[in-house]
Amino acid sequence: MKAVAMVEARGLKRRYGEVEALAGIDFGVEPGEVFGLIGPDGAGKTTLVRILATLLLPDEGSAWVDGLDVAAAAAAIRSRVGYVPGRFSLYQDLSVEENLKFFATLFGTTVEENYSLVADIYGRLEPFKRRKAGALSGGMKQKLALCCALIHRPKVLFLDEPTTGVDPVSRKEFWEMLGELKDEGITVIVSTPYMDEAGRCDRIALIQGGRFLDVDAPAAIVGRYSKELYAVRGERMSAMLADLRAYGKAVSCFAFGESHHVAAEPGALDPGELAAYLAAKGHAGVEVERVPPTIEDCFLDVTAGGASGRAPGASSRGAPRGGRGRKP
Repeated sequence: MKAVAMVEARGLKRRYGEVEALAGIDFGVEPGEVFGLIGPDGAGKTTLVRILATLLLPDEGSAWVDGLDVAAAAAAIRSRVGYVPGRFSLYQDLSVEENLKFFATLFGTTVEENYSLVADIYGRLEPFKRRKAGALSGGMKQKLALCCALIHRPKVLFLDEPTTGVDPVSRKEFWEMLGELKDEGITVIVSTPYMDEAGRCDRIALIQGGRFLDVDAPAAIVGRYSKELYAVRGERMSAMLADLRAYGKAVSCFAFGESHHVAAEPGALDPGELAAYLAAKGHAGVEVERVPPTIEDCFLDVTAGGASGRAPGASSRGAPRGGRGRKP
C-alpha cells in the first residue's frame, strides 16, 4: 500500500505582480523522505517553501502538511513543522543557549525534553553556548538555526537554501546531520541551488520558472540522460567555448569548471575529429574525454538553456570551480 503523503500540493500558483513565481505545482512527499527542490535563483523554490510552511498563501491550488490544509489550519501546522529560512533570522543579541531556550518556550516545550534530537548538532555548538548568535560563523549560525527549528520535534522540516554561502566543510556536515534526522523519521524538504547536493536526497524536483521539469530519484534522472557527453579542455578556454558551440555535431556546450561539457546525439561525435577541428581553429593542448552526466547536465538538457549551452538564470555566486557545487 502506498504511503500517505506527509506533504502534498495540487495546482499551486503564485504571482508577484507580473511575475509568475509558481505556475501550477503538483507533488507529494512521503513520511521520512528527504526531498530536494533543485534550481537557480528565481526558480520559485522560496515561494513554494513559504507556502508549505504557512507563511504565504497561494493564489490558486491547495497544499496539505500532515493531512492539514495550509490555508485553513496554519496554526496547527506550525506546531508540527520546523522552518529554516535562507537568511539567518534568529536573535543576534541573544546567546546560542538563550536562542535555543527561547524557541523551545515558543512551542511549549523545553530544551531538556527534546534534547536527544539535537544533541549531536548542539554538541558542536556547546563550547560557544554563551556567545551571541550574531558573532557566530556562517556554519555555526546554520547549526543553531537547525537546532531551534528542531527543538519541538517537528514532523516536517523545511529548509530554504540552508547551505548558501557556507564553507564546503560545513556544507558536508550539514548534509550528514540531515541524514541523521531522516533516521529519526523526520520528513525533510530542502531547497538548494547547488547541483552536487541533489545526490543527498531521496528524490528531487528540478524547478525552473515556477514549474517542475522532472521529479524522481537523482540516479533515475541521470539514467534518463540520452546524449553522449564529453569534457573538453585546452588553452584559450573562453575562445574555445564559442568554437565548440559552432561545431555542427554538438547539441549543446557549456562551461563546467575547468572544462567545457559538450553534448551530442549517440554516435554522432568522434573525439578525434573534434580535437582536430579545435586544433584547426588554433587551440593547443586539446583533450577530449567521455564523461558521465551529472544532475547539472540533466538540468541543462531539460531547459531551453540546454539548447543554447547556457543555463537560464545562471549565477556563479558561491560556485566552486570544477563543476562541484555549481549553481546552474
